[in-house]
Amino acid sequence: MLEDSTFWIFGGSIHYFRVPREYWRDRLLKMKACGLNTLTTYVPWNLHEPERGKFDFSGNLDLEAFVLMAAEIGLWVILRPGPYICSELDLGGLPSWLLQDPGMRLRTTYKGFTEAVDLYFDHLMSRVVPLQYKRGGPIIAVQVENEYGSYNKDPAYMPYVKKALEDRGIVELLLTSDNKDGLSKGVVQGVLATINLQSTHELQLLTTFLFNVQVWSPHVAGELVCRRIWPSPMPHLQRPLRQWGTQPKMVMEYWTGWFDSWGGPHNILDSSEVLKTVSAIVDAGSSINLYMFHGGTNFGFMNGAMHFHDYKSDVTSYDYDAVLTEAGDYTAKYMKLRDFFGSISGIPLPPPPDLLPKMSYEPITPVLYLSLWDALKYMGEPIKSEKPINMENLPVSGGSGQSFGYILYETSITSSGVLSGHVHDRGQVFVNTVSIGFLDYKTTKITVPLIQGYTVLRILVENRGRVNYGENIDDQRKGLIGNLYLNDSPLKKFRIYSLDMKKSFFQRFSLDKWSSLPETPTLPAFFLGSLSISSTPCDTFLKLEGWEKGVVFINGQNLGRYWNIGPQKTLYLPGPWLSSGINQVIVFEETMAGPAFQFTETPHLGRNQYIK
Repeated sequence: MLEDSTFWIFGGSIHYFRVPREYWRDRLLKMKACGLNTLTTYVPWNLHEPERGKFDFSGNLDLEAFVLMAAEIGLWVILRPGPYICSELDLGGLPSWLLQDPGMRLRTTYKGFTEAVDLYFDHLMSRVVPLQYKRGGPIIAVQVENEYGSYNKDPAYMPYVKKALEDRGIVELLLTSDNKDGLSKGVVQGVLATINLQSTHELQLLTTFLFNVQVWSPHVAGELVCRRIWPSPMPHLQRPLRQWGTQPKMVMEYWTGWFDSWGGPHNILDSSEVLKTVSAIVDAGSSINLYMFHGGTNFGFMNGAMHFHDYKSDVTSYDYDAVLTEAGDYTAKYMKLRDFFGSISGIPLPPPPDLLPKMSYEPITPVLYLSLWDALKYMGEPIKSEKPINMENLPVSGGSGQSFGYILYETSITSSGVLSGHVHDRGQVFVNTVSIGFLDYKTTKITVPLIQGYTVLRILVENRGRVNYGENIDDQRKGLIGNLYLNDSPLKKFRIYSLDMKKSFFQRFSLDKWSSLPETPTLPAFFLGSLSISSTPCDTFLKLEGWEKGVVFINGQNLGRYWNIGPQKTLYLPGPWLSSGINQVIVFEETMAGPAFQFTETPHLGRNQYIK
């Protein structure tokens, strides 16, 4: 019930941190024009507290501005604050500095974890509480953690999170959210259970579950009834909401598509299949949230990974084959769902906003270059250690360690042989400056060739994304894990460079430190080019044909990773991140430099594979 009327939640997920702030309004207006009435969003702890005790809610992380903009447009908000959110985000949105504790047990009532959650929630909830419906804001419900039934390591954990929210002033409806594997174990007394699914078969599980389990009470969880502050986004619906007993039904995540992993296909879900399932969910009397309505992009190093049989990291694009594309364009799903929701809303829907223009800029050739080995002399003194130190435990970032990017280990060797060790996630091995191969999860040994005298052994290790879902999230420390051995003898006396590639990292490299691009550059290296724009900048897609693997930075903004194994072949470059005039483009390439940076107005996300 909302304002004395029975109503459905017709929701859609958009993550503010995956969309340029300048485009928030465009995406929310497109949501409203599709006939949806509720925005859902996760809150990423790792981005909001990048260093222990230092919070960032500015710019693209301004949660309050995003929520208030949704209210202004006429959307209710369901907030999903975690602390763990999954979301195909590095470590499921948990900050990596938690892993400095060797005994850390994430997502449990382990003291080291709950103390950190309490401090984070103290800060976060002071921002969220005034935005609740009963305080005059648009937030009508708050989720308690995320898919805990699939993890289920500590029976005291979910009650702890529920109490942590309530103690800090959360008074709106509380929800849990679980897939079919965790639904029976994720419930909490006094909290409405919702389900995540992709097929009508799984919908039957929700109906069956709600017949057999009643843990929710509106008197405990709160009702969606309050004075009207914002204009009601949803008029009285023409047909009654059916529910089993006293428990409303809701599909918190109806998966409109799926995410992609490096080396795999581009997953898609047919628009007719989406319409059929959405229609079935509503016909069953269930509220629904489309995950994702608009996926956006894993800008920077925020992507997560999966590691069941094999380690697979997620691509930069979070297009998700969602209702709106990565760049916010309409799809066949959008048109069909707009017709569907429009047919049951009872009022005409607002017109969909015009599409944003795209541009194919002229290719640019990099003119300046800086090899990684030359760059090291501008990095300051390396960290010195007898043994390797993993990324999270480096004495950097005010004691919070390194979260993302690369880390370089150097030591001296005087003989050849078999090099072995555990590298998370991918380490390129060099003898002096010559690459001799890679160490990763599958390749744990490599032969170091015959050498004479004093030689520098180097390993450039990349964090490709911490696992965001599964049993092994406690085991996500990056870099060299434990000792590195040569012929079964542990190597000692390491020099370690933190290559986090934040904006401050590049401030060390003034133009006078770069060299003209040689015919045969020494790799890995940074390549610098300039994109000149004479008119108003538009969205475009960067294509790195002939390049192999690395990261792109435009005017200091990290666009994310590229890798020629695909499926993703283009990187989304939002127009607001460009300016009229000269734009700086820096590419960090690990292994093979191409001739130019190309731009296209059409994304290429790889070979399609239909989700079964």
